[in-house]
Amino acid sequence: MRATPAEGEAKLEYFSGEYDVLRPGSYVVCAITKVKIPLAQLRYWNHELQEAYASNEIATRRHLEWQAARAGASS
Repeated sequence: MRATPAEGEAKLEYFSGEYDVLRPGSYVVCAITKVKIPLAQLRYWNHELQEAYASNEIATRRHLEWQAARAGASS
């Protein structure tokens, strides 16, 4: 029997520059837009927030928002 790729949403643990698959699947969901991102196209995530992003623009915007919230919390 031939193995087939897992369908459905994958569960990943994100690290700096890589990730581990905790639950096999064919995609993850963008934390901001809720768009399905095929694992083969996943390029942007934040390992501290454990979030995936559909594009560089979305990842950058989220990072800036997160940094601003952290700066406000420490004042």
